[in-house]
Amino acid sequence: MNIINNKLVMSTLKTKPIALLTAIFFVGTLAAFIPGSKAHQLPKGIADSLITVPIGGNGWRADKDTLGGNISNNGIANWSDKKASFIAYVRLGDTGKFKLYLNLAVPRGSSNITVMALNVTKEITATGSSSHDQYVGEWKATDTGYVAFTIKGISKGSSVFANISSIKLGGTAIDSKTTYVKNNEGEFFYWGRRGPSVHLGYTVSNNVDAEWFYNEVTVPKDNDVLGSYFMADGFGEGYFGMQVNSPTERHILFSVWSPFKTDDPKAIPEDQKILMLKKGENVHTGEFGNEGSGGQSYLNYNWKADSTYKFLMHAKPTAQNRTEYTAYFYAPELGKWQLIASFSRPGTNTYLKHLHSFLENFEPEQGMVTRKVSFNNQWICDANGKWIELNKARFTADNTGAKGYRMDYSGGLDDNAFYLKNCGFFNHYTPRNTLFERQPNGKQPNVDLSKLP
Repeated sequence: MNIINNKLVMSTLKTKPIALLTAIFFVGTLAAFIPGSKAHQLPKGIADSLITVPIGGNGWRADKDTLGGNISNNGIANWSDKKASFIAYVRLGDTGKFKLYLNLAVPRGSSNITVMALNVTKEITATGSSSHDQYVGEWKATDTGYVAFTIKGISKGSSVFANISSIKLGGTAIDSKTTYVKNNEGEFFYWGRRGPSVHLGYTVSNNVDAEWFYNEVTVPKDNDVLGSYFMADGFGEGYFGMQVNSPTERHILFSVWSPFKTDDPKAIPEDQKILMLKKGENVHTGEFGNEGSGGQSYLNYNWKADSTYKFLMHAKPTAQNRTEYTAYFYAPELGKWQLIASFSRPGTNTYLKHLHSFLENFEPEQGMVTRKVSFNNQWICDANGKWIELNKARFTADNTGAKGYRMDYSGGLDDNAFYLKNCGFFNHYTPRNTLFERQPNGKQPNVDLSKLP
């Protein structure tokens, strides 16, 4: 037999049945590895050896300034614009070769599509209106870490290039250490595209009644990425920090959770609501939901990268089993402490506990961009007015990191300050639960607590 233009040509009509069956199987297997092949069904042995990387949880629009294509939970959809390109990320835990398939459907005609990875580009002619796996090519990974797969359209025979649901990979570089968002259980396409949130839990003696918590925050130049929350003063019942909410708006945000567990603030009984006691000038107050519910306040303030801002949190138990929480913010360009808000929480009798900082991205479309923040000079002041420096912190990551869906997270020490870093698919991650200790600097906060607004 001969293979000509991917078709089997029998050299004789007297071929035995066993030889014919072998030849047919051989051609079907070969077709699965020919770019642009019309074989729409992979042999079972090959299909079972592949991993499926859903684009809905691992992909982004690489060019956001064009229309005609988007990422949905089902993958790439409505892809009509040639200028639109898409990128998906997979972290390899081993080196070696891997073969790549696209699970796609071309509504009409055929489309020429390229996939670039590891600086090598492969082109296929995609056809077939029903969803199928189409072989693209083979790559060689000489190192471990994240690989970016960029998908572009060259030409199309109808209005849409293709609908692409997933990338499928197989080979010696693909194993149990390969990292990606595997499915949408628990809405992990959303959480996975947001990226891992990372935290620093400060070590505080259990014998101390921490009435005040002081922290300094610096966002390095170009790390003030849209969708970032640089949370400075976290405690058991709330959090206080600064956000990038839009290209033109930034918040100093302070929130306290209600003891009533719900994501709907309207469902909170009156006696379980957070009460606003006072607020600073131009501060907005209200309620929040979706991630628990409670009282929220924020100041629109155009804080700057590469400047250091100071955060001061106060908590004190009061009568009738309530605790008052008050947040203060210091901007160097203003040179004074500002009141953000003061809230009263029912069913609570505590000083500040579980002190922490965190870094999160709350905008899924920004989950492919790295951001970093520095936290320095942490102090608490106890109920007797004694200041105590905090110089130990434990690094942790949220469930997106714990499940191994995203590994682009790190934290630790940088120039004797604690730092957090996440998103953007960098390769060197910090093991979760690592304890870091910085050298004490003895720089007690220069603040007169009696004169705060």
